[in-house]
Amino acid sequence: MTAWQGGIRFRAAEARAREHALTELRSRLDALGLWDEVAVDTSQAYLRLAPGGRAGSPEADTLGLCARLGLDPVADPEDAEREILLAMLAGPIDFAFDSYAQLASAVRVRRNIAAAARRTALSFDTSLAAERPADYWTYDRARGFTILPGRPLIDALRAATQPGPAGPLYAFSCYRASEYVIVLGMAEEMQACHPALLARLQRQWETRAIMSGEFHEVFLREYGSLDAPLPPRYYVPGDRVWFRNPDAHSSDVSGYEGSWVFYLGAGLFNNFWKRDQPYDLTGKCVEIYHWRDGFRPDGPQGRAWIDERIVDARTAATLADPAATARILERMLRIRDPQGVYDRGGCIDATREGPRSVHPDSVEVTLPDG
Repeated sequence: MTAWQGGIRFRAAEARAREHALTELRSRLDALGLWDEVAVDTSQAYLRLAPGGRAGSPEADTLGLCARLGLDPVADPEDAEREILLAMLAGPIDFAFDSYAQLASAVRVRRNIAAAARRTALSFDTSLAAERPADYWTYDRARGFTILPGRPLIDALRAATQPGPAGPLYAFSCYRASEYVIVLGMAEEMQACHPALLARLQRQWETRAIMSGEFHEVFLREYGSLDAPLPPRYYVPGDRVWFRNPDAHSSDVSGYEGSWVFYLGAGLFNNFWKRDQPYDLTGKCVEIYHWRDGFRPDGPQGRAWIDERIVDARTAATLADPAATARILERMLRIRDPQGVYDRGGCIDATREGPRSVHPDSVEVTLPDG
């Protein structure tokens, strides 16, 4: 039999363990009313969406899953679980797990991340003016923002990113904000299934923040590549997503090189700066396209800047004109050019980033100071 590509796979070495995991997943899918959507290769411990099912779509387009099946992932946690599982099953790449328990944990982490991203509201700032709630956080140039001893990490992350209706809004770049959302979603799952790992994570953030490239290596797994890009409409809730600015001039402005966001599910991506106005794929692509129109070479201190008022006006005008929207999407929905190249590529990244396992049976997170 030809090996399948994509979907959910159990990789336990023993056949009995793989069979047990398949049985547990079948039971859960049956309880969620999804078993009829699935095709199974029991010899390889693989599951995929069945061809011609209600959830399937051409070119692995997962943006319309909720609309096709009538799911509401915000109101119903089980619908959020359904969407995540279906998106994995529709994947052009393998989502491999050692056990059903690890898969269930991974689904909860993704659900946590999407929920945290949906609640996050921040003030945009890429400079050292970034700030955090003083009753939880302290700053040192060498260690970054760290937690005050004895202050719970989960509470500190929520305080920094999830303000009440009256604020205050703390200053972040979108990249750093994405790290906080990921750590929060993973820490919430550690609290439920692996308290010892959460305690080590707490000590880590009391000692030194993990940031940037090191953060990616410790907490995330990247899937897809420029040689084998993911379909432009394929996303799993909880994915961290990079939308690249394909314009050479405006991308030189700090903070406008592109946009880091999360896929929330139901066709929407979060908006860190206006949390009540999440983006659909069209809106995100059109806004990034119009950054070039807001580019101004001579700003304060002689630095280039982006006039957001112009961007907002041009974006609204384009979205009101179906022909103009289609022209821009034809360009922007292309896979991005390689780093340093500004040619004919669009804003869509070839890859997505998802969280590593924190389940105690198969921990994939190794803390450098823990």
